[in-house]
Amino acid sequence: MLPIFGLSLIFSVLLCVHAVRTGQPMYWLWIILAFPWVGALIYAAAVLGPELIGGPTARRLGQGARQALDPTREHRAAQIACDEAPTVANQMRLARAAAALGRHDQAETLYGQAAQGIHAEDPTLLLGRAVALIELGRFSEALGLLDILGRDTDKGRTPAAALALGRTYEGLGRMAEAESAYQWAVERLPGLEALGRYAAFMARTDRRDDAREAVAEMDRRIAKANPQFRREGRAWRDLAAQALAAG
Repeated sequence: MLPIFGLSLIFSVLLCVHAVRTGQPMYWLWIILAFPWVGALIYAAAVLGPELIGGPTARRLGQGARQALDPTREHRAAQIACDEAPTVANQMRLARAAAALGRHDQAETLYGQAAQGIHAEDPTLLLGRAVALIELGRFSEALGLLDILGRDTDKGRTPAAALALGRTYEGLGRMAEAESAYQWAVERLPGLEALGRYAAFMARTDRRDDAREAVAEMDRRIAKANPQFRREGRAWRDLAAQALAAG
């Protein structure tokens, strides 16, 4: 037992040294020391693995592990960057991080502040702010922004914009227009968000059989998907299933 304990201690110390030298957040020291071996394995998977292996898949896995352990990490980093240099790019980064945490009021404010002057009709800013307004239930304001966005035939009429438009029309009770927008987005938007939201819409508008069929299709796609995409896919599938259960 003593040699094993000694090896564990040495390994933990080496990982702590690595964490300090590479500027990792200090919570890693607590994880490594408080949970011998287990903490070391978590650190190795989240930090060392992506560094040693490299490549986009390894980086995504490392980012996912760090996000699970510290979900506000990106928001803190984006806030620091924005405080130091409140550029449009940094405001957009902070807005995205705020939206990811469900802080849609902050995201809406940041997108609005960034959309000034030559950036007043920037498609990314308009769509980001419109989505934040949708999450806040301010559908009329969102529609005004989406109307401006739709004037840009090259960059404004995207599947993501169509999905936002479907949600906005639904929120305003314009169901026929919402139906068309949802269908257009489902046919063109990668991933399962559009299908999940459309299935939830169908469940809320008494088309339960169609909604169940959409959920079954999502189950088939999730079963075939790569592991790194399954978690996100299940979230949209669950959103649709909850709408069905609520009915």
